[in-house]
Amino acid sequence: MPRPLWSGAVSFGLVTVPIKLEAATEKHDVSLRQVHLEDGGRVRYRKTCELDGQELREDEIGKGYEIHKDEVIPITDEDLAGMPLPTAKAIEIVAFIDRGAVDPVQYGAGSYYLTADGPVASKPYVLLRKALERTEKVAVAKFALRGRERLGLLRPLGEALLLSGLHWADEIRSPAELVPPDTELTDEEIEGALTLMATMSTDRMDDLGDQLTDHYTEALLEAINAKAEHRTPKPVAEGHEPAGQVVDLMAALEKSVAEARERRGESGGGGEATVHDMPAPKKTSAKKAAAKKTAPKKATARRRKSA
Repeated sequence: MPRPLWSGAVSFGLVTVPIKLEAATEKHDVSLRQVHLEDGGRVRYRKTCELDGQELREDEIGKGYEIHKDEVIPITDEDLAGMPLPTAKAIEIVAFIDRGAVDPVQYGAGSYYLTADGPVASKPYVLLRKALERTEKVAVAKFALRGRERLGLLRPLGEALLLSGLHWADEIRSPAELVPPDTELTDEEIEGALTLMATMSTDRMDDLGDQLTDHYTEALLEAINAKAEHRTPKPVAEGHEPAGQVVDLMAALEKSVAEARERRGESGGGGEATVHDMPAPKKTSAKKAAAKKTAPKKATARRRKSA
């Protein structure tokens, strides 16, 4: 059982839910060490002072803010602890909004499960979860973690509550400078893209099966184990070659539809299928790991499929 990262309470109005925060995700990446090519020795990094060259212990290292090149203002743990932070021990719900009102670009600052902290917390915990389920709302919340205040989104996930970290609005770059120039598209081209999307659509991520397997990690583990066992790695399936420059957009769409149908086991020659009504005018604008010297240990890693 993982250790809680934080304990406190969720508050909305006068309702308080004592909770603990636990990581919702776990990594199964293969960790590679840096080694000296000549003798295989580990390469290690040591923290030293640039003024006297002294190697430092962790308890000799503090924090500081660089005002300019020759002046750093030291910031102590006491300075940080004394800052007014109302969310230090509370996840403060500031509003409830529709699920679709948050742009996915705001996600990416960690996901955490909320667990009820004790029997007394069970009833308000379930109350909040059921209220969110019934209204199909999510809660915008502020919370403090690892020395800074954060923005998050609280929503039900199964029988639990999930807190997803959000980026603050000023952390998101404007895409304006990246938008391509005006491009003319025909209804036929847009319908071709919609047909391809329909052919490739699925109801759930679980339905994709082996398509969500991390083949790179599998191949890397096989290469590591083969070296440790002094054998040749097993051959891996070849990936798809990247397509070249698109010359005929409609031909590329029609071929893609045919290939998608073949992968799904559907019959048919993959001809055009105009199943979408397009009320738009005829033309529209679009913007747009090294082996140990003792007995080798078999490298393993688990990779869960996205739910």
